[in-house]
Amino acid sequence: MIDPIAFTIGPFQIHWYGIIIATAVLAGTWLGLREARRRGESTDHGWSILMVCVFTGIIGARAYHVIHEWTAIYRDHPDLIIQVWRGGIGIPGALIGGVVGIWIYTRRNHLSFWRWADIFAPAVLLGQAIGRLGNFVNQELYGPPTDLPWGIPIDQAHRVPPYDDMTTYPASTVFHPLFAYEAILNLIGMFLLLWIARRFANRLYDGDVVLMYFIWYGTVRTLLEGFRTGNWLVGGIPTAALLGVTAAVGSAIFLVVRHWRGWGTPGSWMHQTDGGGEAPEPAPEPSAG
Repeated sequence: MIDPIAFTIGPFQIHWYGIIIATAVLAGTWLGLREARRRGESTDHGWSILMVCVFTGIIGARAYHVIHEWTAIYRDHPDLIIQVWRGGIGIPGALIGGVVGIWIYTRRNHLSFWRWADIFAPAVLLGQAIGRLGNFVNQELYGPPTDLPWGIPIDQAHRVPPYDDMTTYPASTVFHPLFAYEAILNLIGMFLLLWIARRFANRLYDGDVVLMYFIWYGTVRTLLEGFRTGNWLVGGIPTAALLGVTAAVGSAIFLVVRHWRGWGTPGSWMHQTDGGGEAPEPAPEPSAG
């Protein structure tokens, strides 16, 4: 396994987890700003939204994790709450915080919330895919034992019951790398959203892309949670699975209903902009079949 400490500068330890998360944010920023530019939006607004979302997303992500582990860790050690570099963030909380950040900024600056949410939806999947590598370094987000050749070892200190019984599950035991499964599926989802956003641009309403994001990621997270160890349970059901089902089903219903009822303007971003950029030329209507 990889040493979680990448290097030391004097009294400061630089953790791989922090480096990976920073890389994920930068990669997501690059893709989000590129998508904003393609849509003719102001990258200045894009940068400002990102700064707000990084702040609100970290708060939401950490709050989700702390609530999950409150009894086991943080009730007796509240000083650890701010030590994010040790790991421990919850993607559902990050998403909630990010959505709140976009809503706050767009509302204060009289911009379209749905349009900017569409812009950053594929970028979020890219950031999530890269960020999941931090779970490998910290030996987190693994599933049950497996005989598959890509199984990964987990130290006893990072195992949860019953897998911490080294008699039944010796050091040679390897586990499903759920973080890798999610990372791959996130990348597939990113490319799918980018393709749909271009191929069907004339037919999409503002907000359709982010709704498809929640359908995709909600489904992925729900499926993987059934294999995860150490879940946060509510009524015997993983909390993330409950949130995933709610997000996927709710977004799918809203997506269908809004098109059925005509709650939007197809391709509206091609004819006007929020941020002062030049509106791009409308893409040709895709042919049938």
